[in-house]
Amino acid sequence: MLICNKKNALRLIISSTLFSMPLFTYAADHHHDEHENSEHRQHGAHVHGVVETNIAQDGEHLLFEITAPGSDVIGFEHAPQNKEQDLLLEQAIIKLKEPSSIFSLPAAANCVVSDVHISHNMKPDDHDHDHDHDQHDGEHHKEHSKHGEFTAQYEYHCEEMPKLNQIETQWFTVFTHTQKMTVQYLGDSGQKAATLTAKNTVLAL
Repeated sequence: MLICNKKNALRLIISSTLFSMPLFTYAADHHHDEHENSEHRQHGAHVHGVVETNIAQDGEHLLFEITAPGSDVIGFEHAPQNKEQDLLLEQAIIKLKEPSSIFSLPAAANCVVSDVHISHNMKPDDHDHDHDHDQHDGEHHKEHSKHGEFTAQYEYHCEEMPKLNQIETQWFTVFTHTQKMTVQYLGDSGQKAATLTAKNTVLAL
């Protein structure tokens, strides 16, 4: 029960705090990025080439939540249309289920993955048909419903959390379509925001 409560608490932190963090924290990186992320949160539309990662730390628990456009992960955002695309989807899910190949945490922190959850809406039964009748008023909604994306959630248990002084990502090596990753972090070391790229892969805590 305690573990379950911890998970729920971390998810509440992510949903109620990280998603409401002021976007001005990104201003030091790119003012244009702020505009794009603001539109993303207002309209619920993702930006191609941009992956969003939220990280929450509470005690010995660390929770990652990654949202990525389908085009970033498998090169397209529609349901697989042939065996080759089916294979790409299967391979992407396998890769996402291996957080150790996507993030590196300091060995001194002694962090172990305790939970992995992957979801996506790349299958043809993901409610696109619910909006087919909206030819006029709902055309924008219909278009958005076709934008496939992936969500990955990783939970770690870290015995030496004070020694977690950075988080490095190999996302850009695993998924080469991504141009940048926006990261928001909330933990004992404070509240941080950063934009990572293939040339800048480390979040200092």
